[in-house]
Amino acid sequence: MLVVDRLLSLLSPAAALRRAIRVSELGKAADAFPLFAHAAKAGLAEAEHRVALCYFGGLGVPASRQEGVRWLERAASHGYVDAQVVLAGLCAQGLANLANDKTKGLAVHLFDQDEMADPDFESALKWARQAADAGSPKGQAILAFVLTRGPEHLRDLDAAHLWYERSAEAGCPEGCLGYALSLAVRTSDEKGRRRVVEFLRRAAEAELPTAIYLLAVLIEQGVGVGRNPTIAVELFKRAAEKGLPAAQARWGAALMDGYCVEQDLGEAESWLRRAGLAGEAEAAARVGNLNARSGERPPNYAEAASWYRRAAEAGHKASARALASLHLTGAGVAQDKEVATDWLRVAAEGGDQASQVDFANLVLQGEGKPEDRAKIAGFFEQAAASGDLVAALNLGLWLAKGGGDAPDERGAAKWLRIAANGLPMAQYLHGRMLAEGRGEKPDLEAARELFTRAAEAGIVDAQAALAEMMLNGRGGGRDTAGALKLFEKAAASGHSGAMFALGALSDGEHGLPRNRNAAQRWFRKAAELGNGHAQLMLSRYLAAGLAGEKNPIEARQWLEQAADHGLVEAQQELITLNDEHSQRA
Repeated sequence: MLVVDRLLSLLSPAAALRRAIRVSELGKAADAFPLFAHAAKAGLAEAEHRVALCYFGGLGVPASRQEGVRWLERAASHGYVDAQVVLAGLCAQGLANLANDKTKGLAVHLFDQDEMADPDFESALKWARQAADAGSPKGQAILAFVLTRGPEHLRDLDAAHLWYERSAEAGCPEGCLGYALSLAVRTSDEKGRRRVVEFLRRAAEAELPTAIYLLAVLIEQGVGVGRNPTIAVELFKRAAEKGLPAAQARWGAALMDGYCVEQDLGEAESWLRRAGLAGEAEAAARVGNLNARSGERPPNYAEAASWYRRAAEAGHKASARALASLHLTGAGVAQDKEVATDWLRVAAEGGDQASQVDFANLVLQGEGKPEDRAKIAGFFEQAAASGDLVAALNLGLWLAKGGGDAPDERGAAKWLRIAANGLPMAQYLHGRMLAEGRGEKPDLEAARELFTRAAEAGIVDAQAALAEMMLNGRGGGRDTAGALKLFEKAAASGHSGAMFALGALSDGEHGLPRNRNAAQRWFRKAAELGNGHAQLMLSRYLAAGLAGEKNPIEARQWLEQAADHGLVEAQQELITLNDEHSQRA
């Protein structure tokens, strides 16, 4: 070491710098560093810059970003333009924070010197401006970047555009990229768009991944250049191989879809996983889809849930909905309606229409928070207004039931009328409103027409409602035989009201032959399904033995059930029966 010190003492700082450069070019970093340090301590700016680079790269000395920044700042302060450029870039990227470094102690640096910090745009602006004024194209590009992306009080987009233009015209790849981006938002004609492509192409030729990716996007869309999806996909691949996550996502998607390239699901998943891990939400969602679907391999719902969650946390609404679906079914994750509702809420509030409807339906089932109920009408209305007939149906039901402050039958009728254009259930519900004059003027003919359409589509309630109108001649001609067939059809599907009607018809109503055995059978079937009127009639039949079977005890049981339904006749008959029992006692 003493020999080295004596040799250094014989060299002038300038000579030490020249020798250090020659030794460094021979790859002898350990021998070069003491010479660089000797010249740097004497205040030679270039030497200070090179010492900084040695510290950054661990060349002949242990790597230290802190020491590298310290020597860069010395070189920059001495007017060394290359140092000013590097220092400005580090500050803009958050790799150096000169303002904080002046207030931190050494002990803190020992532990955080390799961590990313917030960008120090003030320092970046200072050093980039000095480099730009000195004519450095790269310094000009960094200055323009700070004026574009820095905090609001530093921004000056017009000045940034001019600095990008100067940098680009000087051939700086970063300047070409920045100028193309700045020009893109300022141009509205084909000539301007071609100029954007020209500068993006220059930056892409310098292998800037972002430029390659953006050029691919324009070529794929045919903006400012002839459309050529095949070349675009090749560029996506090139940018992907350089590590750009957005390009990895597009290249992976191309491989998955067989878009201008041979389909390769295995390779596609590999690229999509890289992009997804780097924060590309769409890529993570696609990996989730790959694992959730059946194919050559069985679904892996647990893996799918992991990727959906990653995408959802990055704001991917469809993934939030998919994750909610997994939690609803318990596929790959714990079945949990509360968690499912939370994810649907995220997607719904993010504007995903399908999630809004699903979320609203879950809230209707009692899930979610109390304040969620206020959002339901809005979610249904957005979907309904865009043509979603199911949402229109649900909105009509919500308004009719008073989901808001109070029932809104007029609003309910409006949305049910819209939904009735394609949904049989809405046809039935709107028919009921027209038949009863709720929400709009009564219109029995229109109601009967809607019931007919819904009944033909298999809506059992509509079959029973239409049968009643046909039986009584409401909204059209009387058709007892047709009504009887519809009641039988609805009863076969388990409609207790139709069973009661058949019991009444068998009892001789509407001029049909009386068959009290059949009537009692129908009343019993309806009563067992909880129909209060049928329970009352069955009680009367059993009490009087009208069908040949007298059973006062069972009759009283059915009468009590009918009374529990709130039927006044049943309650009065029960009181009378109790009084008679008291008198006999």
